[in-house]
Amino acid sequence: MKYGYFSTALLLGCAQFTASAVHANPTSVNTATTPTPVTRSHDEVERITIQYRQAYRGDVPASALPQAITTLDHQLLQDIGAGSLQDAMDFSASAARQNNSGGMWDSFSLRGFPGNENMPAGYLINGFSGGRGYSGPRDPASIDYIEVLKGPGSALYGRSEPGGAVNIITKKPQNLTQGYLKTEWGSFALQRLEGDITGGITDDIAARFIGSFSDSDSYRDFVGKRSVTVTPSLRWQLTDDTSLLYEFEWIKRQQLFDRGIVVLNDDLNTVPSSRYLGEPGDGATDIYAAGHQITFEHFINDDWQLTGGFNHRHSTLRGYSSDTELSASRQSLYDDGHTLTRQRRYRDYASEDSSVRVELNGQLETSGLTHHLLLGADGYRYELQTGLYRYRGGKGSYDIDIFAPDYGSQALPDVSLLYDNREHQRAVGVYLQDQIDISEHWQALLGLRFDVTNQEIFEIASQSDSTRHDKRLSPRLGLVYQLDDELSFYGSYSEGFLPLSGTDAQGQPFGSEESRSFEVGAKWQTDSLQATLALFDAHKSNILVSDPVNVGFSAPLGSARSRGLELDASYQAPWFDLQLSYSLLNTETDSDSVNADWGVPIPKGSPLVNVPRHTLALLLSRDFYLDDIYLRAGFSYRLVDDRLGDAADLSFRLPAYQVYGAFLRWQLNEQLTLALNANNLFDKTYIDSSYNALWAYPGAPRNFKLSVSYGF
Repeated sequence: MKYGYFSTALLLGCAQFTASAVHANPTSVNTATTPTPVTRSHDEVERITIQYRQAYRGDVPASALPQAITTLDHQLLQDIGAGSLQDAMDFSASAARQNNSGGMWDSFSLRGFPGNENMPAGYLINGFSGGRGYSGPRDPASIDYIEVLKGPGSALYGRSEPGGAVNIITKKPQNLTQGYLKTEWGSFALQRLEGDITGGITDDIAARFIGSFSDSDSYRDFVGKRSVTVTPSLRWQLTDDTSLLYEFEWIKRQQLFDRGIVVLNDDLNTVPSSRYLGEPGDGATDIYAAGHQITFEHFINDDWQLTGGFNHRHSTLRGYSSDTELSASRQSLYDDGHTLTRQRRYRDYASEDSSVRVELNGQLETSGLTHHLLLGADGYRYELQTGLYRYRGGKGSYDIDIFAPDYGSQALPDVSLLYDNREHQRAVGVYLQDQIDISEHWQALLGLRFDVTNQEIFEIASQSDSTRHDKRLSPRLGLVYQLDDELSFYGSYSEGFLPLSGTDAQGQPFGSEESRSFEVGAKWQTDSLQATLALFDAHKSNILVSDPVNVGFSAPLGSARSRGLELDASYQAPWFDLQLSYSLLNTETDSDSVNADWGVPIPKGSPLVNVPRHTLALLLSRDFYLDDIYLRAGFSYRLVDDRLGDAADLSFRLPAYQVYGAFLRWQLNEQLTLALNANNLFDKTYIDSSYNALWAYPGAPRNFKLSVSYGF
């Protein structure tokens, strides 16, 4: 069985594509215009799509790989009116919202494993690290589509959580001149302007420019948000077989740091969902990021391709906040039920992340077997600065009445250095993967990756310096049985690792979390249906917990397990489109341990924080005509089961919730489109995620958004 290349090779750095017209939701979309093209027939709606074959995967299609992969395409992003990456991830049931550190970044778990709760979710951008650092919540303007790659990706991508990896594919330059300009207005004084234009400068050079500006209040008192994102890109077709792509990203965001509300005695209505318990006088936290990606692609012949790239990202996060004090012995709220004791903090965070990757992929035949080979090497240098300054006075020193807050009534206290860590990580890795066509029905996948990592941490406050050198071997095995052109079954096993930040009681780096994962599943693909059913069992060890010998320090002694079932399906019927995602997760600690933050015993079998047992996401949509005017309307539904709300308090659980949404897109003519999105239609009160009952982030109430797009 050969997978081969698309018949027409137009290289856009990270991908190769062909243009086609289809009558169903595409796997991936890269169009500059947001209005859907109008056709002359009322019986069918033609959608112009550009289909990609993602680089750093070889010539094996996703449908033939022995792992579950979910694609959140551009049509879905448009339909739900996604305002962030987090909004889109809600429609992959494998992803669960986690503590977002005051709204400063995107944070989610995959298959129950959240990663480091003090850092953003570690997503990829075009196969390179993008979530590492402090770039803030990701703006969706430049996103073409999102791949959710289930299971550990260490055999290809290096450091990885066992739950999987999220790979964001950005929009690429095209030679055809097209674009759009969109304005949005919505609840909470939302104002947004977004634009996208692409076209050929010469026969060999194409450019694209995407920009967005957003300014809004929010459903949280005083918590305004302002952001600017600019993402220009340039593609140069050097020869018929060789191309070079440069993508730049510049981000600036200002937002008040917000820990959410307090929940007393399991009462979600202790205070209104809008109540801000920080201090507006702290001012906005500033986020700045700049990223560069260069991708080189060369087709050696019809069977072999060479791909390489360089990625660099710089980011900073700086600002003050007034955070609820979590220590019960210092918290006045537990004494009188209305006086909230707070800390004041200043964060000075920065990161530099550089990586390089080169890969040779193709196919060859030996002894009657076809081998689809990937051979690659990569390396990265990651530098992290985390400076935290704090005022912590205790009861009665810096407080606020949760029922009658009097902001600004107390002088803002000065802060002093708590810690300032400088961490440097270096790593190089090589990997080889071979997917072998054994027969007409059987394929086997063999993968192996070897990594060498170096970590150095310098703690300025204590003037201590520590280093660690590590070597890791990550295998990946898979088997696929292709029953026919529509149905296949697969099984896989893989191992992974993830370097940890910080030091133990002896001042030594913690090393790496280690993981292993088993998965079996089935994939069904027809002209109208794409579905994947997966059963998995994943285990992670060397998780940070409290050191039982050295009080006040952490040690990598914990372990956790996640088992579950996932179903992802998209169906295009003559009269409607359906996208469904469901997960059933059983997550638990796999050893007795002590919580690293509070020293509380956590028995084996305890659930993992913010991970629901049942999650269901459904999007139902339909294209139709009304008096020669094209319309697209839809309905969304999400069910999130109850879940643990505090890793150190097993009695605090977040109630289950259901939210409904709807949208309508009205194409007035070939250029002008009007869209209306409504979210949380029945104004459900719920908690999005939490770290503690006193740091519980409420979900958004009922809200609306109206947009007008002009495409050309």
